[in-house]
Amino acid sequence: MIPRECRRLAEVDFPIGVVSKHSVREKSIRHGHPSTLHLWWARRPLAACRSMLLALLLPDPCDVACPADFKTKARTALAGFYRLGAGDEALRAALLRFVGEVANWDVAGDKKWIEMARALVRAAHDEGDPPLVVDPFAGGGAIPLEALRLGCDAFASDLNPVACLILKTMLEDIPRHGPGLADEVRKAGAEIKAAAEKELAQFYPPDPDGSRPIAYLWARTVRCEQAGCGAEIPLVRSLWLCKKANRRRALRPIATRQPGELPSIGIEIISPARESDVPRGTVDHARATCVACGTVVPPDRVRAQLREQQGGAEVVLDSNGQRKGGARLVAVVTLNAGFEGRQYRAAGERDYAPLRRACAALGRLASDKLENGLPLVPTEEVVQTRMAKNSPFRFHLYGCLTFGNLCTARQKLGLLALARLIRAAQVGDATKALLGLAFDKVASRSSSLSSWRYQADQEKVEHMFVRQALSLEWDFAESVPLSESTGSFSDGIEVVAKAVEKAERAFDRRGESAQADAAQSPLAAGSSSVWFSDPPYYDAVPYSDLSDYFYVWLRRALPDGLLRRDPDDPLNPLTPKRRETRMDESREVDGVRKDGAFFEALMAKAFREGRRVLHDDGIGSVVFAHKTTAGWEALLSGMIKGGWVITGSWPIATEMRTRLRARDSAALATSVHLVCRPRPDEAPVGDWAEVLRELPVRVRAWMDRLAKEGIHGADLVFACIGPAMEIYSRYRRVEDAEGREIPLGGSPDAKEAHKRGFLAYVWETVGRLALEQVLGSAEANARNGAAGAIEEDARLTALFLWTQRSSAADADAGGVKSEQDDHAGDDEGDDEADEAPSRAKKKGLRLPFDVVRRFAQPLGIRLEGWEKRIIDTDKGVVRLLPVDERAPQLFGDDGAAAVARRIELAAEGPRQADLFPNLAAAPTVKSKAKGRKRTDALVAAASAPDPAAKAEASTLDRVHAAMLLQASGRTNALRALLAAEQARGPFFLRLANALAALYPDGTDERRLVQAMLLAVPRR
Repeated sequence: MIPRECRRLAEVDFPIGVVSKHSVREKSIRHGHPSTLHLWWARRPLAACRSMLLALLLPDPCDVACPADFKTKARTALAGFYRLGAGDEALRAALLRFVGEVANWDVAGDKKWIEMARALVRAAHDEGDPPLVVDPFAGGGAIPLEALRLGCDAFASDLNPVACLILKTMLEDIPRHGPGLADEVRKAGAEIKAAAEKELAQFYPPDPDGSRPIAYLWARTVRCEQAGCGAEIPLVRSLWLCKKANRRRALRPIATRQPGELPSIGIEIISPARESDVPRGTVDHARATCVACGTVVPPDRVRAQLREQQGGAEVVLDSNGQRKGGARLVAVVTLNAGFEGRQYRAAGERDYAPLRRACAALGRLASDKLENGLPLVPTEEVVQTRMAKNSPFRFHLYGCLTFGNLCTARQKLGLLALARLIRAAQVGDATKALLGLAFDKVASRSSSLSSWRYQADQEKVEHMFVRQALSLEWDFAESVPLSESTGSFSDGIEVVAKAVEKAERAFDRRGESAQADAAQSPLAAGSSSVWFSDPPYYDAVPYSDLSDYFYVWLRRALPDGLLRRDPDDPLNPLTPKRRETRMDESREVDGVRKDGAFFEALMAKAFREGRRVLHDDGIGSVVFAHKTTAGWEALLSGMIKGGWVITGSWPIATEMRTRLRARDSAALATSVHLVCRPRPDEAPVGDWAEVLRELPVRVRAWMDRLAKEGIHGADLVFACIGPAMEIYSRYRRVEDAEGREIPLGGSPDAKEAHKRGFLAYVWETVGRLALEQVLGSAEANARNGAAGAIEEDARLTALFLWTQRSSAADADAGGVKSEQDDHAGDDEGDDEADEAPSRAKKKGLRLPFDVVRRFAQPLGIRLEGWEKRIIDTDKGVVRLLPVDERAPQLFGDDGAAAVARRIELAAEGPRQADLFPNLAAAPTVKSKAKGRKRTDALVAAASAPDPAAKAEASTLDRVHAAMLLQASGRTNALRALLAAEQARGPFFLRLANALAALYPDGTDERRLVQAMLLAVPRR
């Protein structure tokens, strides 16, 4: 057993770069990955879990308390892999190398590698008594799965019934039943599919030429309200069907009108040669454009019309079975043995005949109930209709009030048939549960929220959770459950069976799972060796709300008892919400709003419970990746109140930069793994002055280390919290000289430390050190007016860009979206996009206001003074204005050409050296001058500088002006500007070079500033 005082490997070092590379790569792995059993949101890569867990389990050979027996056994085991040098340092290096390389997915099922890992774990722990790893927020089960792979015992719990089903299947059923379970699933699945084909074939008929439909593409519709028009508008966001180079296909709407009739909108399929050949979609941010007359129907009227249709997903048929309104079928995707690839044809009247039969069949089932009294057709209310305005669940705006409203009649009929056949299948519980997971794969592509993926790499029906929300799609795709393609039951069965086969190889023991609140573990005190979890990220992922869709359908497919219920309310038709550890201010528990304080209190309870079940020499780890300071403060406060001390912090890249959430935002590419231990009851009281002295030293060293590992920007910012917290959390409390406690959080506006809180000093330290890195050491004292300090707007821009920098591990984030890529859509998205033409349409990098404020305020940067000049704040998000958007401010109504000529004339005169005022004498910019006034300030500095001009034209203004002159081809003016600035001093070029390094690759700004710098005269 590892002595309590012995440090673990994860507390002294970790191969960040190697594990990050394997973690990011894992996001593109498809077939057989255990996570393909069932989608779960914000799932951690197995690579990161496996390596971190191994580093938590192994002692540091260089620690004086490390058992000699472990060193001997570890050397013997590793000798078959590496050539080891003498000494403990060489052994530590070999262990770290193995920890990094075992993250590789290619060796995850290799008996040689896994047996080596298990041998190391056995060497560190009592033989025959494997350590118990506990995860109380287990979700999709990545951490406990890797615990079993490493030969540990695992206990996984979650409050959510869908998560509990995944955990029981993966950790208990698959190890118990072995390799034969996959064959049983395939056999039962084939029988169910055969029965479903007999029952549902009439609703999915083949084409007359023998082609088999694999998807139906629909559009919701509204009517043009322009007088004299009244045309039906099919709501289609994009008219593309396929973008493969050798087979481009797209839709083209055509308006025709007969005398005395309303315009008719036909749709044909074209083969465009160029992108420009495809018209724009008919709907954008809830504004529908009429194909016949060009009138735009505003969002409030689009919503009103769809409310009348209860969301508009259903086709409306007349008594003769002819379509008269509602959703419109625009195209059918087929497969034909005589043609290569998917074929597309326009929908015709014959395609509505099966729908008429489906509507009639569903009507006959509408009043039926299951044996337990549950309505056969889902009537459960979409709880999100009562949520706050900024919720991603806003179906009530469009009339979708129940989960049944989310599916068309034919989709509901297909799902109900499969659910009934699964429920009636004469198979064991383990097989039935896996059939339920395969059924959910059909359900995720059998709603009006599924879309058609038309990119060059794939053509398929995309599942409805491409974002961490249930987003209304204007045009949606209907899969064919009887086909063999994506979204079919056969496909779901095969994906699950392969995952079972792959997962089975990982186990030599069974785990244990339970439905339990993280704050009320069923485990005995001191029973676990490792407490390792990935807790909810504040308000980031609405797990229970997302899983409700699956839960509603699983209740109709699985017998009572196999799928758990809400432990607090057995009558609750949906997943538990009361005790879910998540910040959600739209809900209350016993009259208390589930706000940040509520989340913090729940996390503290969970951490206290984790401390209780961990034995004295145990260790913990917490994964967190929230992008706001509020989320981090709530988590850290919970840890401190729960009695933990942070002893290590490792940022591991886990996300692909190509995912939707990463575009133009500071979405984190890394997940910070905080290593922690129970804080001793006898921990001392810390001296604030000593903590404050140690803080910049510790953070600077950590920033340098992370920079070498390729960790940058927001990833580095939040990764620095760990080492900072190591200083603070080692004490039971921290006091100043007057005996006042310095809390973790507080008011950022306060001056006194006991009111401001420790974390405010962490953000300030990181921001100041960042400015030192990019602008020079003078910026560390810029707030105090240090001579030579660049102005406020430049500091704000530099900090903003520095925080935006992406981590190097993202460069390897290639690959396609995979079935398990639950971050395939960590996007705030514009889903139904019912706001005014939004920030998603505007260029510019973005950061949460909370993050920008935390950096800016302690450095003397007043954000309000730079609104609409450098930044634009909207709905809690700060956008850095692109340089071209600043042109009217800098050049006014005259434009670049006129200003360039005036600068050239000024440069020709006797005052050429005074083209711009002395930077060292320029005060901090305070004015909000725009347009002609700003232009005069720039040019006046060239001809007759005065104090007012100096105050208006900052260094950043001039750098941006030079970039715009470069963009407009005003070479003479640019040369005059650069020559004058070069004569003045280093400040202009210092800032320009910093911006050249900070602007992201591929942006216009980076291209312009680099081109502008090439024009600087050689000296």
